[in-house]
Amino acid sequence: MSRPLIGITSSLNAAGEQVLDRRYVEAVERAGGAPLILPMTVDQVALAAVLERIDGLLITGGPGIERGLIGALPEDLPPTAGHRVQADQWSFAAAQGRELPVLGICYGMQFISAELGGTIWADVEAQLGAEPHSPKRTGKQPVEHDIEVVSGTVLARIGGAGLVRVNSSHIQAVDRPGAGLAISARSDDGLVEAVESEDGRLVGVQFHPEAMGGAWGHVFEHLVRRARD
Repeated sequence: MSRPLIGITSSLNAAGEQVLDRRYVEAVERAGGAPLILPMTVDQVALAAVLERIDGLLITGGPGIERGLIGALPEDLPPTAGHRVQADQWSFAAAQGRELPVLGICYGMQFISAELGGTIWADVEAQLGAEPHSPKRTGKQPVEHDIEVVSGTVLARIGGAGLVRVNSSHIQAVDRPGAGLAISARSDDGLVEAVESEDGRLVGVQFHPEAMGGAWGHVFEHLVRRARD
C-alpha cells in the first residue's frame, strides 16, 4: 500500500534558514505517511505546484500568532516571520480547498483557529493569571500538566477520554475557537488544549505529541489514515 504524502510546515531562524524538529518527520513516518517538508516560497504558484500533490497537512509549532490576537505579544515571544505566515496561509487554504485532513500542533492549532476567525490570548500568565505553560517561564525546566479530554470527541477516540498528562510549551492560548471548531480538551487551569472539526478532518493540539510518543502517536496515525481515505 502506498504511503500518503503529508506536507509538513517549518519555521525560519534568525539567519533566514528553514528549520524543523526532526521528530515531526519521524512521527509521520512511524504513522505510515511519507513526510514532505514544504518549501517556504515567495511565489504562491510555485508552492501550489507542491501542495496539489500532498494528501494531508501538518502545521508544526512556531513563534507568536498575531492574527486574532487579544493584547500584545510579550517580549519573550517573537512574532512569526512574514514568509512563514504567508506560506502557512497558502498551505492551509489549499488544504481547505481540497478538504484534506490537517493536524495543527501548538502554534499550528492556534493558527488554524485564527485562520477560521478565532481569537488568541497573547500571554495567558499576564492576562488570565495562569501558571507557566512554557519552559521559557520556568528557567528552561520542562512543563507538564493534566488535560481533560472531552468524551465523545475525535480526540477521545484517538487518545482516550478523561485526564491525560501532556507536555507544554506555549505562552499564548486559544480564547474563542474559529468557525466550525469545538474544544476537545482543556488543561487543569481551564486553558484550551485541543480543538477539532465535527468530522475530525481538522484536529489541533496545544501540546507536542511528536515529543511524547506512546499513545499520542495515534494523533499522527489519524492524520495519515484520513489522508489515505
